[in-house]
Amino acid sequence: MGGDRFWADQTRQSPLNPLSPSLHPSMTSPPIQWYPGHIAKAEKQLLEQLKKVDVVLEVRDARIPLATCHPQVQQWIGNKERVLVLNRVDMIPPQVQKAWTKWFQAQGEPPYFTNANHGQGVAAVAKAAQIAGERMNARRRDRGMLPRPVRAVVLGFPNVGKSALINRLLNRRVVESARRPGVTRQLRWVRISDQIELLDAPGVLPSRLADQEAALKLAICDDIGEAAYDFQRVAAALIDRLKFLQSQAPQMMPELPLRSRYHLDLTPLTGESYIETLAEQKYQGNKERSARQILNDFRKGMLGAIPLELPPSA
Repeated sequence: MGGDRFWADQTRQSPLNPLSPSLHPSMTSPPIQWYPGHIAKAEKQLLEQLKKVDVVLEVRDARIPLATCHPQVQQWIGNKERVLVLNRVDMIPPQVQKAWTKWFQAQGEPPYFTNANHGQGVAAVAKAAQIAGERMNARRRDRGMLPRPVRAVVLGFPNVGKSALINRLLNRRVVESARRPGVTRQLRWVRISDQIELLDAPGVLPSRLADQEAALKLAICDDIGEAAYDFQRVAAALIDRLKFLQSQAPQMMPELPLRSRYHLDLTPLTGESYIETLAEQKYQGNKERSARQILNDFRKGMLGAIPLELPPSA
C-alpha cells in the first residue's frame, strides 16, 4: 500500500505539478458544491457496513484520477485490502495510461484500468479482489478461524462507473447503471460467487468541495449533479484546460480536437470567447447551447481520448 505520503500527494491542491495551471474559476461565480441528501444518508450507512468489509475496490475516473480521490477514503478503510480501479480507460490515450501506471506503481499502488461498460480489464480486477481475499482468509486460518466468502465494497465518486463494474463482475445486470451521477441511492449486497460478496454503494463525495479546481474537473466529467454548476463556466474551463495541455504536453493529447470537431481554431481564443464564437457560428448566438454541446461531446468521447490530469512527473 502507498502509505501516508501517497495519500498526501493525491489530496493536495493543484496536484498536476508541473502541469498545474488554474482552471480560472470566475471569482464572481458561486463555488461548486453538491452534497445531496441521499449521499449524506448513504455515507453514514456505508461507514457502518465498512466494518464488515475485507476488500475495498476504489473506482476513479481515468481522466481525473487525482480529482476523484476522496480525501477520507484512507481514513475509512484503514488497513483493509484495497484495489485501485481507474475506469473509462477508453477515454484517455494509451500513452497517458502508461504514464499513470508508472506513477501509481512508484507510489506502491498498482492501478487496474477498466472500461466497465464493455468489460475491458474487469477480469483482472476480479482476480485482484480474489487474491486480496485469499490473504484475508490466510490470516483467519492462522488465528484458528474458518475461511469465509470475501466481503468487498465498490467505492468512489458518483458516476465513475461503479455499478457498471459490478454488473460486469457478475456477468449480468443486477444494479442500475447510467452515465449520470446519483443513480445508485441505496446500499445493496450482491454475491459474485461462492468466494466473493460485493456491496454496491452510492457515490460518495466530500461534504464540502474545498478544492474548486478539482470541483470543476468533476463537473466537466459529469461526476457531480448538473444543479451544482453553470454550464458556460464549466465548458470555458474545459477549453482553457485543453488549450494548456495541448501547448505543454501535445504528445499526451489528440491533435487539435476542438478544431477537428467544430472547424474553429482555438489558438487566438479564451474558453469564454470560444464558446461565444462557436455560438455565433453554429447556434444562433446561443452560448448556453454552445457550452452544453462542447461538454456533451467531451463526455461522449466525440472530441477523442482526452485526459484532464497528467501525472506530476509527466
